Amino acid sequence: MKVVLFCGGQGLRLREYNESVPKPMAPIGLRPVLWHVMRFYAHHGHGDFVLCLGYKAEVIKKYFLEYDEAISNDFVLADGGRSIEMLTTDIQGWRITFADTGLQSLIGQRLRAVRKYVEGEELFLASYGDCLTDAPIDRYIEDFRKRDAVAGFLAVRPSYTFHIVDPGEDGRVRSINHVRHSDIWINGGYFILRPEIFDWIGSDEDLVVEPFQRLIAAGKLVAYRYEGFWMPMDTIKEMQDLEQIWQSGEPPWAIWRERSGTPPDAVAP
Repeated sequence: MKVVLFCGGQGLRLREYNESVPKPMAPIGLRPVLWHVMRFYAHHGHGDFVLCLGYKAEVIKKYFLEYDEAISNDFVLADGGRSIEMLTTDIQGWRITFADTGLQSLIGQRLRAVRKYVEGEELFLASYGDCLTDAPIDRYIEDFRKRDAVAGFLAVRPSYTFHIVDPGEDGRVRSINHVRHSDIWINGGYFILRPEIFDWIGSDEDLVVEPFQRLIAAGKLVAYRYEGFWMPMDTIKEMQDLEQIWQSGEPPWAIWRERSGTPPDAVAP
């Protein structure tokens, strides 16, 4: 099943990190966050990717053109360095389509731009290139197959630290609760789509604004609530938090690891 990844935005909230690197290329351990998203999907057997490129597209292209599996895998060096035997691997079997979808394009426009690359698919997946989760995506795919919906997405609790306030008409506060203790759900950025989605997207529209409103009215949109791990990389703080989780040796999203305790940068085939 093909996976469309949106990785062309400018990531303005991370520009202070490094203006020469697009947000999906911000590192966690030895690999960019985009790689972690792709590794998650590949673990589930979905290794045919379509990258919707835009800002600093050349950085992403160059990274994969010069990809070195020895950086994050065990290997044996022999013959004075002339022979390398990989003991583990990560992107073996991946197929990656690199598509220029514009510098300022909305998500809906980026999706429309790669329509030809998902033609003939019964279903296809899509995701932002900077959100990590350990959600059981294949379980949701199987449920989605049984429905007549056009689109589905992962609904998650906000990861941000803020409080929900319920002020009365006179200004007296009736309640104040941490967002994690409220019944608020947000779009987690992991989508399951049928090709019919293109019939619902206008040429200048975003995906989750006008098209999703039409799908809601038609009863063609479903959300899968997930209470487990989900975290975006929108800010420097989140980048640092994800790095800390990775270095702990127990990153929840790294479901591809062979067993608990495997060093975080050693991945199994």
